[in-house]
Amino acid sequence: MPHIFIDESGQFSKNNGEKYFVVASFTVGDPRRTEKRFRSWYRSRFPRKMRGQSEIKFSEVSVSQELKIKTLKFISSLDVRIRYCFLLRKNIPADYWCKERLQSGLLYTNIIGETLETYLPINDLEFRVFCDERQLKGIKRSNFKTLLRARLIPQLPNKSVVQIEMINSVNNINIQMADWIVGAIACYLEKKPGGDGYYEILKNNILGEGRELFNG
Repeated sequence: MPHIFIDESGQFSKNNGEKYFVVASFTVGDPRRTEKRFRSWYRSRFPRKMRGQSEIKFSEVSVSQELKIKTLKFISSLDVRIRYCFLLRKNIPADYWCKERLQSGLLYTNIIGETLETYLPINDLEFRVFCDERQLKGIKRSNFKTLLRARLIPQLPNKSVVQIEMINSVNNINIQMADWIVGAIACYLEKKPGGDGYYEILKNNILGEGRELFNG
C-alpha cells in the first residue's frame, strides 16, 4: 500500500466565516520522489525571499493566484491519488457535545477514520498513515492511534502492518503537499475566488467523489 498523507482545512467551532471542515489525503507510489520534486519546485519557482522558508502553505497571502495555479498543476502531474471527506460545521452531531463543549479530538479522530475507510478493503499487508500534527482536545495521541487501529485492523488482511503517525508539516514535504491539496478543495467547497479552477486542476487525480459526513 502506498503511503497516505493527510491534512485538514477549517475549524470546528471558531466563527471564521467558513462553513466546512475538510480532510484530504493522497497516496503516491514513491513518497521520496514527490518529496524531492516538490522541494525542488518551491526552491526554484517561488519568490526568492520565500525559498528559504521551511514551509509555504497554500493559505500564504503573499503567494499569487497565478503561482497557486502553477503549483497545483505541478502537484497534479506527480500522479498523486486524492480522496477527501468534508462536513458542514452546522451538521456536527449532538453526540460530540458535552456540556456545551465540543469533543473535538474525538470528532477529528472519527473524520480521519472515515477518510481512511475510503481506501478499504485492500489486500496490501502494509497500511501507513501520516497526518499533520494538531492538538487533540479531550484525547491523548496514543488513544488517537489506538482508536484508528481498532477501526482499521478488522478490514485489513491478517498480520497487516498498520502505522499511524502525526508529523509536524515543517518536517515533511509530503504533508505540505497535502496542505496545498486540502486548501484548494476547501476553496472549491467554500466557493472562494479561484476555487472552481483549483478543483478543475485536481479533479483527474481525485478518486470518486468527496464523502460528506453527517449529512443525513
